Amino acid sequence: MNKKISALKFWAITALAAITITYSCKKDDPKPGNNKEVNQWIEDNMRYLYYWTSKIPASTNKNLAPDQFFESLLYKTEDRFSWIQESAEDLENSLNGVSKSVGYEIRLYTTGVGSNIIGQILYVLPNSPAAKAGLKRGDIFGKINGKQLTTTNYESLLFGLDSFTITTLTYSNGNFTDKETKNLIALEIEENPVFLDSVYTINNKKIGYFVYNQFVADPGDKTGKYDKKMDEVFGKFKAQGVTDLVLDLRFNTGGLVTSSTLLASLIVKDLDPNKVFYKKEYNTQVTKEIMDDPSLGAAFFLGKFISKSNNIGANLNKLYVLTSNHTASASELLINGLRPYMPVFLIGAKTYGKNVGSITVTDETGKIKWGMQPIVTKSFNSLGQSDYNTGFVPDIEDLDNGSDLKPLGDIHEALLNKALVQITNGVVYSTRETQASRAFSLRLKELSSSIDRKPMAFKSLHDDYPKLKRLMR
Repeated sequence: MNKKISALKFWAITALAAITITYSCKKDDPKPGNNKEVNQWIEDNMRYLYYWTSKIPASTNKNLAPDQFFESLLYKTEDRFSWIQESAEDLENSLNGVSKSVGYEIRLYTTGVGSNIIGQILYVLPNSPAAKAGLKRGDIFGKINGKQLTTTNYESLLFGLDSFTITTLTYSNGNFTDKETKNLIALEIEENPVFLDSVYTINNKKIGYFVYNQFVADPGDKTGKYDKKMDEVFGKFKAQGVTDLVLDLRFNTGGLVTSSTLLASLIVKDLDPNKVFYKKEYNTQVTKEIMDDPSLGAAFFLGKFISKSNNIGANLNKLYVLTSNHTASASELLINGLRPYMPVFLIGAKTYGKNVGSITVTDETGKIKWGMQPIVTKSFNSLGQSDYNTGFVPDIEDLDNGSDLKPLGDIHEALLNKALVQITNGVVYSTRETQASRAFSLRLKELSSSIDRKPMAFKSLHDDYPKLKRLMR
């Protein structure tokens, strides 16, 4: 994996990408293996497309390695998100949610004992190696292949091995004790973002719960099967008369703006395909060319809701969204886009803060193997609001970091429970954190998470894709 990416805390944060476009160089097509020619391809596309194109240095050093050259063009004061990879093919695969994995997402903590760290499992994919090994949400672990995880070795042990053993721990009276060791082998896994859906009937209320972990339509086969599955979930919600919705986006770093538009259209009150869900802004040059093209024009900058027969907005009292510091990009687009139309109540941690979007840039001739994901657009809601670059602050805060993490969907699981208490006015009792769990969360300091590493800058085949592709050549 590209060194530049692994050095970032959030080294593959999602895009709000409206469109994926495959580009040829605007000048002569470069030949592979020549840094100057590859860098010329990078610079030509960046100067044309980059949202902060006016901030690109006037003089550039094309003798640098391509990743270093790309980095030298970025406006780092505001751009935390653009990246480049040496393999465009790997970039394309990762953007579709296909990766080699054991099938869990984890959070890492420093323990306060030397450089030791421990991990905690946030969720496990069904039928994955981790699930088959019996691992579950909340499990704590400290050793890989018998070696204690530390701040200096965890990268290579947790993210550099395809086959390994993991040793789980028990936590009692402030102490960690080895519990059991399990064998894991990483496989190529397609992660279905439609993770869990349930309906609870409480005090004459029908409460829908939907865990959605990634805005992606399909694994790259253009079937749209994940979007279809999401539509089916809301069909069930509508058939059962759901009156309140809890949308769990705490593990969702974003993705396809088309999938975000679909989800918003299934939720929004008074659904009207003529109403604006989001607005997008490009650099001055791209904006002028869009405006000057009679087939695009001002309408191109508006993303509107779409007609959906499974929309449940007419019956909804309020939308509750469960969040974390990983909730980003298309997830935040959804929150921002729905707020002008309905009450949106946030429970969890402050969201990441990403109100800009990127596109995938590759060389369609195949001569250049690199692929890059530059920021090209900024998003706003129908009221022109885009003030979440530092994240949305939750109405009720919960960092979801105790030692006793309940299964997702359990009414005693911390964040879901807080939503159910709000919806039922206390008919569902508030779940109190145990003293041991509280001590765990106070003692440990979060270091990072595997979710930070999910490469989610996405492709989206916009209706005007062929026209925009032609325009931007």
